Formats: sequence, structure tokens, C-alpha cells
Amino acid sequence: MLIARNVMESWIPHREPFVMIDNLLLATKEVFESDFFIKSDNMLAQNGFFQETGLIENIAQTCAAAFSYLDAEKHENPRMGFIGAISRLRVYELPAVNSGIVTVVNPLHQLENIYLVKGENWQDGRKLLSCEMKIVVSQ
Repeated sequence: MLIARNVMESWIPHREPFVMIDNLLLATKEVFESDFFIKSDNMLAQNGFFQETGLIENIAQTCAAAFSYLDAEKHENPRMGFIGAISRLRVYELPAVNSGIVTVVNPLHQLENIYLVKGENWQDGRKLLSCEMKIVVSQ
């Protein structure tokens, strides 16, 4: 584990109750991986299920934590990032509350401060959601 839940707010700009990532498990130039346990009182849960917006936000926060971690590895200050666009969104299944998900993000391309990433949420070997995001990172 690279970043644990108890220090996550030091690595991402989000604050409770809007933190949608528990642990950053892996961060390389090729892949980011995180996990998240969805509590029943999560603000992005409805009717017992974590909604698409929560899955998308989890992917974005996985990127934020990983970019911050990689910046720190290079002894650079963490940079702020924003979702510029979401495309190729496919929702396969919504996870129930009181369950965990694993998120895998693959950076595909970089053009200056704009990153194209592919993100996927998984639960017990089942793909829940996949999308591509353009992340704009401050310079």
C-alpha cells in the first residue's frame, strides 16, 4: 500500500464526506490501483447502491492520489488536477453499499498538462464501469 486511508486527505484535495478512495495500492507511469469500501451512509449511494457518479469520482480521486504520489517520488510539489472530459462511459453494474471495489487506471497519453486515462471499477472479478477521462493538471 502506497497511501493509506488515514492520510489520504494529505494527498488529494477532497475532504470528508467526499473522499471516495481508501488506499492507493499501486502508482506507476503505466497503472494506478486503489480500493474503496462503500459505506451505507455514503453521499453518492442511493437505494442501497453506489451510483455512477461515485464510481466516476472514485476513478478521478485514484488519479489525484497517484499523480500526487508520483510527483512526490520526483521531489516535486503535488499538482491539482481537474476532470476536463469524460468519454466512452459504460456502466455494467452498480455495487451495493457495504461492499468494496478495486479501481484500475491506465494513463494512455499525455500532451503537456493534459492526460488521457482509462479507468475501470471492479468488484469480485466483475467490471462495474469503464470510461476515459481527460485530466487537466495545473503546472
